[in-house]
Amino acid sequence: MSDKHDISRDQYQLKGRQAEKGYDWWWHSFTGHEAVTGEEKSFFIEFFACSPSLGKTEPVFGQLPENQKNGIRPSYLMVNAGAWGEDASQLHRFFGMKSVQIDPGVPFSIQAEDCFLNETETRGSISCAPEDVQAHPEWMSDAGTMSWDLKIRKISAFNVGYGASKLFRTLQLFEMFWHAEGMKTAYEGTVTYNGRKYIITPETCFGYADKNWGKDFTSPWVWLSSCHLKSAVTGKTLNDSVFDIGGGCPKIGPFALKRRLLSAFRYEGKQYEFNFSKFWTFTRTVFDCRESDAQIIWHVEQKTWRNQMITDITCEKKDMLKIRYESPDGRMRHRRLWNGGTGRGTVKLYRDGKLIDEVICENTGCEYGEYGE
Repeated sequence: MSDKHDISRDQYQLKGRQAEKGYDWWWHSFTGHEAVTGEEKSFFIEFFACSPSLGKTEPVFGQLPENQKNGIRPSYLMVNAGAWGEDASQLHRFFGMKSVQIDPGVPFSIQAEDCFLNETETRGSISCAPEDVQAHPEWMSDAGTMSWDLKIRKISAFNVGYGASKLFRTLQLFEMFWHAEGMKTAYEGTVTYNGRKYIITPETCFGYADKNWGKDFTSPWVWLSSCHLKSAVTGKTLNDSVFDIGGGCPKIGPFALKRRLLSAFRYEGKQYEFNFSKFWTFTRTVFDCRESDAQIIWHVEQKTWRNQMITDITCEKKDMLKIRYESPDGRMRHRRLWNGGTGRGTVKLYRDGKLIDEVICENTGCEYGEYGE
């Protein structure tokens, strides 16, 4: 069953080889409304730990020219937060790993100064002045400010199965692991973004929470998820529904499984899963992601023996970010990793060739990028 909570997969994973050359991040995205005007805005918050065993009291930046020249790999906790829309930005704050407090147990917690995250709450602040950002390209950051104080309640999970099981995690078989403990998540609290206060409520946040960890990223990189769904057939708002699609090119050691995606659709309480690792379901996937002058466009078709899911999403490039990460080896392979939270489109769900529903999706989290672009 894909909708199975397992907070052990959310715990801190950087042990053994991955502690020296690996990353572990926790991602949260949601929508809020401006306190005075009611204007809608979508946000994200991410805690990203990199190669802790190389850590010092101060962060080690992989993009510094002298570190690149001397083969010094990055090590830090990066708190990455920001917003989508026409004033989209990603704001980065770094801490040396020796100054970070981590409870690696179940449930986990991570704290650095006023930045804190666990399973049920997060708070923190970032302030990046324009002159500092210009002087420090190794920060990979935009200029701006953001602070937050939020409660977190994870409602529905996407558990990918044995691919992220304890055995596979211990053996570190995959280059990139994924678990969505909060495929549908309720957030409550406040965000202040560039001086404007936003109210976040469980009913209108359309929230999402997942985590990734491993030694490197995937290319292509695909992610789509929304719980702001409405039936085009009946006009009914689908309050007990959410879908999540992710993957691209999973790697097990040196072996690449090209153009593979995992997905789950909880449709009004009933589970549909399209998971290539569950070979007995005979899951087949075809997808096409492309870039026009103004949009990023996703088309994904997935089938099992009995079920089919066809997903079409677009997001306006003016509302998106080219999100910036460096790999644990210090290289920055993704140069055009488009990331957004305001995608729109449809999902068509079939059972035995018959249409169950055509679902209208809004506030869709979305990502697409390939190496070398």
